[in-house]
Amino acid sequence: MKLYYHPISGHAHRAHLFLSLLGLDFELVEVDLMKAEQKSEAFLQLNPFGQVPVLEDQGTVIADSNAILVYLAARYGNSNWLPQDPVGAANVQRWLSVAAGEIASGPATARIIKLFKKPADPADAIARAHRILGLIDSALAHSEWIAAGWPTIADVALYSYIARAPEGNVDLAPYGHVTAWLARVEALPRFQPFIKTPVGLAA
Repeated sequence: MKLYYHPISGHAHRAHLFLSLLGLDFELVEVDLMKAEQKSEAFLQLNPFGQVPVLEDQGTVIADSNAILVYLAARYGNSNWLPQDPVGAANVQRWLSVAAGEIASGPATARIIKLFKKPADPADAIARAHRILGLIDSALAHSEWIAAGWPTIADVALYSYIARAPEGNVDLAPYGHVTAWLARVEALPRFQPFIKTPVGLAA
């Protein structure tokens, strides 16, 4: 099994984290985003969208971080990671959509602007980050985990960019339930840390 990734990508970290949590044997293949290797002909044969991560498993190729989480949970995990009952499955899907939507356009975008010194105003992304963090904090006030009474792939999908939100000048201090949840994720067996970059509030 191979995971094509880049260490500063939160999308790639989701997949890396879940592979580790499942205790699977896999090989990391770094794709140099700075050299645009994700746009090379060889890589585009794996993922025509030209994005990491990509998982290659015994001839099966899965692109998109959330799709990789679903695949791994269904093939190698148990029903705790991806509930099969209608309500449980819907709860997880709701938060996977948040990870692909509000998290991507909020804390992930604010971090990218700061990390790569992009000539863009981060104000909107920071505002979106605080809005979704407030909603997540409220949800976590009633449960230790975001979609069920135990960890699911929804927690894995949300973790990476929330954990590194301060790198995009998004302060996590007001969100006590979120910071407690981050600690719970980090205490899971075989947790795989996400690289820290000294920028923004993390400088």
